[in-house]
Amino acid sequence: MAQHQTEQEVVVSPTAPEVAIDEVLSISSDLLAQGQLFVETLFRTWNLYQILIAIGVFVVAHILRAILGPRIRAWMGSRENWPKWRMRILVVVHQRLRAIFFVTLIWVVILAMREATWPSRSYLLSVIGTLAFAWLGIVFATRLIKSPSLRKFVRYGAWTWATLQILGLLDSAERLLDSIGFSMGEVRFSLLLLVQGLVILGVLISLARFFTTTTTTRVKANEDISPSMQVLIVKGVQIAFYGAAFFLGVRALGIDLTGLAVLSGAIGVGLGFGLQKVVSNLVSGVIILLDKSIKPGDVISLGDTFGWINSLGARYVSVVTRDGREYLIPNEDLITGQVVNWSHSNDFVRLDIHFGTAYHDNPHDVRRIAIAAAQSVDRVLSDRNTVCHIVGFGDSSVDYILRFWIKDPTGGLTNIRGNVFLALWDAFAENGISIPFPQREVKLLESEQVNVKMDQS
Repeated sequence: MAQHQTEQEVVVSPTAPEVAIDEVLSISSDLLAQGQLFVETLFRTWNLYQILIAIGVFVVAHILRAILGPRIRAWMGSRENWPKWRMRILVVVHQRLRAIFFVTLIWVVILAMREATWPSRSYLLSVIGTLAFAWLGIVFATRLIKSPSLRKFVRYGAWTWATLQILGLLDSAERLLDSIGFSMGEVRFSLLLLVQGLVILGVLISLARFFTTTTTTRVKANEDISPSMQVLIVKGVQIAFYGAAFFLGVRALGIDLTGLAVLSGAIGVGLGFGLQKVVSNLVSGVIILLDKSIKPGDVISLGDTFGWINSLGARYVSVVTRDGREYLIPNEDLITGQVVNWSHSNDFVRLDIHFGTAYHDNPHDVRRIAIAAAQSVDRVLSDRNTVCHIVGFGDSSVDYILRFWIKDPTGGLTNIRGNVFLALWDAFAENGISIPFPQREVKLLESEQVNVKMDQS
């Protein structure tokens, strides 16, 4: 008999999913009952009066918006010297004028009714005014979020939470969301945990983005910090704020990070072998920023690529050439390869030009005329020593090298060489100096002589 009773108890005992379903149904029925009671109270006489008063206040707010909105906008247009952040605040306020008028007027009505009649006759208006004020505050607070999708998500989540809190339904809604989930070891995953995680991470990431943007603006505005250090500081600030947002969000949800640390270590070892090049480029990028070997705006040559550095990234460096092409050069190539930085320590660059003149031209005159021609070009520095030397006696010409200095390599090297060559051409033509070219003498033999030589051979 006892054995039969034990088997019967095992059969009729509810399972875990059945208990969860019963809990969800119980909480849902409680919420429906509260909602039904709230709807029934709306049809009482004084509640209907309060609803009509709220509608009238909304109509008055709409009329005020139509009258004062254009005038406020015209006044905003006359504020030309105001900073951008102040104008943005005015734009947001102008977009929400109707809601601002509604919140202001309805609370004036609520305070007046509390003084003139019983508090119960203004209870519904107080709920409406509190909801309107909370929703308006959430709108202004979420304007700090730049991402439109993230802004909408945080805004709607905050509106839902505020509405449930003001209506007194937050505890029941939390129990309903918490009942929908499952347990894994000591951690319980539920719909409530998911919603809380998304909201907390969204808010923390938005704050991290706001502080990162503010810090980046101030760092870039500081002229005492070099461009490479500015990039390093910005990258460090981004990693610090976003990393702190992630870990604070995870800790706020009550998730133990010990297991995550072990798992991340194992994943890091695997990624280290599989992503050696990526890690090498990341480390090389940090080294470049620390040793300040190159920085945005520098003119560099790497192999056949010549241009100026547009930006320094975590994985690559953006180099823009004079023909408009943008090369993304891995950071590792800049560390291990030979790079010519034309503006590393200073902007002075010396250029060489090779040319030749005929043997009958006086080399002393050639040197003097070549130096004067080079110094007549605009970008050639006159305060730096421009020299011309003989470097050899060729088959057809006396060979020279002309050396001059410029201070703006970002303006191009090929064009300045071309301008100096053109100045040499004009100066030599004016002074009667010829530029020789190889000449060959071809001697034609008569046919009999050719036959004799062939017979002798």
